[in-house]
Amino acid sequence: MSDVEDFEFVFLGGGKGGKSLAIELAKAGHRVAVIERGMIGGSCINVACIPTKALIRSARVANVANEAAAYGVHVERAQVDMPAVRDRVGRVVQGLVDINLAGFKAAGFDLILGTGRFTGPRTLEVKLNDGGVRMLRGDRVYINTGTHADVPQVPGLRESSPLTHVEALQLTEVPTHLVVIGGGYIGLEMAQSFRRLGSKVTVLQREARVAIREDSDVSQLIAESFANEGIDIQTNAKISSVSGTSGQSVKVLLEGGRCVHGSHILVATGRVPNTADIGLEVAGVEVDQRGIVKVDDVLQTTAAGVYAIGEVAGTPMFTHASFDDFRVLSSQLKGGSKSTRGRQIPYAMFIEPELGRIGMNEAEAEQKGVKVRIAKLSMTSVPRARTNTDTRGFMKLLVAVDSDQILGFTMLGSEAGEIVSTVQIAMLGKLPYTVLRDAPLAHPTIAEGLNLLCAVVPARGA
Repeated sequence: MSDVEDFEFVFLGGGKGGKSLAIELAKAGHRVAVIERGMIGGSCINVACIPTKALIRSARVANVANEAAAYGVHVERAQVDMPAVRDRVGRVVQGLVDINLAGFKAAGFDLILGTGRFTGPRTLEVKLNDGGVRMLRGDRVYINTGTHADVPQVPGLRESSPLTHVEALQLTEVPTHLVVIGGGYIGLEMAQSFRRLGSKVTVLQREARVAIREDSDVSQLIAESFANEGIDIQTNAKISSVSGTSGQSVKVLLEGGRCVHGSHILVATGRVPNTADIGLEVAGVEVDQRGIVKVDDVLQTTAAGVYAIGEVAGTPMFTHASFDDFRVLSSQLKGGSKSTRGRQIPYAMFIEPELGRIGMNEAEAEQKGVKVRIAKLSMTSVPRARTNTDTRGFMKLLVAVDSDQILGFTMLGSEAGEIVSTVQIAMLGKLPYTVLRDAPLAHPTIAEGLNLLCAVVPARGA
């Protein structure tokens, strides 16, 4: 048995929140170890946010070329070089990996490449990637293992060797006909991207509409926009079985007798926490029925001295949310009071028209019994959207009935992911919506639409 090495702080996994805290602590002179299986910088950089958005950018460029005539510019139809697309994505990823690795080295923590599991309270065994074993003990241990794509237990699905977003990023050919299982954020982003790269695309959504967490008007407009691009969305599509091999030929049999044939199949039906087989039970760390680590509002687990960070702790599955977990943990170590209680996490979905949201939407307000005033503005009313010939979508604001407090904002339209931050800052500052209504926002910008949106908020008591 290897001797146990003692550290002040040990991190199992190097995702955004964990690596940020590890760097801060190491720079402050603490003895820190980070156990990482191999994704330097975490999944966001390697297989999630960064590479998928790089792929989306290539797809958008292809789409701009194909729609250039609408702007009075005539070019040949885009010819997609999929190996070159993959290589560009790889370069983007490698550049950020290099930056992270340099940051790790500068911080001075012990980066241990291998697979770790608990063998007792705050004690871990690491099977090193290059052979051998190390035993670590931490005064504090942080679980930062993230999640992985779920592949449902559908007859024949796993045997068909389906793609997830990870394998889709490595394709060197444009699928002839991509069948996407799942109409959530990942499924929709991948569906539109591959359609624009040249694939025929079918989306199979088990629910009655896509983007099921959003208001129905959002789902409806997304479906219409996708249909206009030639993407076939089939809702209430419950899969009975799958046969064939992805990359060659697949057949998806649906309940009711419908059948969909394709060349490739991509699964985007949710994510599973990486908590199996890492010894949580011997560490005294409890998980819920989904396998997510149970934590309180300062991310403390059920085991003394053990914390969890990011998706594995049930934090919303966004890199910026994981980074806010870092802020919570850093604050606690410094005697601060920051917690996860009551925080609001914005997000964006990088389809076109783009989706951005912060706070409640109409459906959530109704479920919670919160009375709201609702203002909605078509993007056709925003001058910059007209100059861009991109007037799809709308802005929607929820304001309290008895005050001018902003409770939520949803936007489906050009630059929504940027505009949502403006509203978020107003909400963080507890500013009334009238501040956005009366601010002299630059003309013509998309943000100027907030002036117009707030001008149509119903009066109190109306």
